[in-house]
Amino acid sequence: MKRTNIVVGNWKMNLTIAESLELASAVIAELGSGFSGCEAGIAPTCPALYETGKLLASGPLFLAAQNCHYENDGAFTGEVSARMILGAGCSHVIIGHSERRQLFGETDEIVNRKVSKALKEGLKVILCVGETLEERESGITGDVVTRQVKAGLAGIAGIGDLVIAYEPVWAIGTGKTATSEQAQEVHALIRKTVSDLYGAEAGDGLRIQYGGSVKPSNAAELFAMPDIDGGLIGGASLNASDFAAIVKAAC
Repeated sequence: MKRTNIVVGNWKMNLTIAESLELASAVIAELGSGFSGCEAGIAPTCPALYETGKLLASGPLFLAAQNCHYENDGAFTGEVSARMILGAGCSHVIIGHSERRQLFGETDEIVNRKVSKALKEGLKVILCVGETLEERESGITGDVVTRQVKAGLAGIAGIGDLVIAYEPVWAIGTGKTATSEQAQEVHALIRKTVSDLYGAEAGDGLRIQYGGSVKPSNAAELFAMPDIDGGLIGGASLNASDFAAIVKAAC
């Protein structure tokens, strides 16, 4: 099955609203009138979503949020719901990023509840999985990633609106990158795990991104791997020309 590559820039906790609009405009300018052969989007901070969404309304980039809560509303100070980010113009949401898991204590159960709610509300979900350096060195990468995939998808009936992002925690923001062969090995395992859960056709159609110090210099090699379908880009997405170059590599 021919899968369309997908690239998303995760801006994390960076940039004011004005700075977000400036960067989004620069990315659009770098990409020109549009691109074909892949999908691409950006995930600004929550305060910048609405204004950035208005800028992106005419394309070619889609708007993603970096997180959402598993309830529609209630006494959850500081949180935002799936309906709120939909209303801000988002079509996608990133869930289960390692920084959410490690810094904010998100468990597999919490991630699963968020995935379920986001899909139910009509968002497309980017589910993040990945192992720490200690887990890789202990030889349990496969166990960890398989557990995260199965737990994140527990009770989810269909995965047509889902993308999985494999992000080895030891390669996020460190400058270290999994070799293309290391990344391919884990991507193939994720695809097999999903195929076992949902059938071969669903597994073959699932798009699996790689994230972890992707740069213009290594993007093409990574994206050439048979089971790598684009990237979830952190630091490089804060530079318009670098991010545009990665999108073009994916296309």
